[in-house]
Amino acid sequence: MSVISKKDFNEKIFNNIENLIENKKLIESGEYVALALSGGKDSILTLHALTKYQEKIDFDLIAISVDEGIDGYRSHGIISARNNAKKLGVTLIEKSFKEVYDFNLDDIYFNFKSACIPCGVFRRNILNKTAYDEGVDKIATGHNLDDEIQSFLMSFARGDVLKFSKFGPKLDIIHPKLIPRIKPLWNTLEKDVGKWAILNDIDVHLEECPYSNLSLRAKIKEFLNINEDKHPGLKKNIMESFNKILTFDSQIPTKLNNCERCSEPTSSNICKACEMVDLISKDN
Repeated sequence: MSVISKKDFNEKIFNNIENLIENKKLIESGEYVALALSGGKDSILTLHALTKYQEKIDFDLIAISVDEGIDGYRSHGIISARNNAKKLGVTLIEKSFKEVYDFNLDDIYFNFKSACIPCGVFRRNILNKTAYDEGVDKIATGHNLDDEIQSFLMSFARGDVLKFSKFGPKLDIIHPKLIPRIKPLWNTLEKDVGKWAILNDIDVHLEECPYSNLSLRAKIKEFLNINEDKHPGLKKNIMESFNKILTFDSQIPTKLNNCERCSEPTSSNICKACEMVDLISKDN
């Protein structure tokens, strides 16, 4: 079995990302892109890939980090985000749950079945508001192939077929206040992201979130990793099947309203963030 060199591996992983960007038209010349930068390996690779892609086409790039307020964990990621953004000359905007909502995730997670539920809702809300205020065209996230099929299987298991419209490497504009998402690592395996970070001695935050082991995602991730070892290629096979479903369901309409409280985009009358703030206020 041949061993690929660091140079060849780096070329392979960056070519894969750039080919996806070009084939799916994730970024166009002259656009203004914001990257959700957690400091973890996926978002850091995305940062390096996008700054490298700026050598090919002209577009503006900023990064946004959100501190959820997880004691002994999040600060390490923020430091990695700062270091990499500074090294690559990318402006970093820092936000936090405490600044926007006046609470940390550690203060309110017990109000919900899983800390991942409020974390995801409030983080996406802050990210979208910040990007909208900055006037960006798209938000790039570090979702890799593993993340995508985990999310797909979670929605599939819950019978939440409406979520299928949120999958894929590129999400189009469906509401004037909701910034479209792109996923440059959409077809990159998580193990390859980790290998890149280690091979190149990149400053990344590799710790697992202390709340992640309680989530359905963690259980699905473990299931997939165990069976990928037994049946190599399983993840890519699931992704191919997933792509066929995406194509079949591409015409599912998505209608969004403005939240009656905060005016943010929502599929209901009141957005999830406002609903959760109400629940937290009642329980505290």
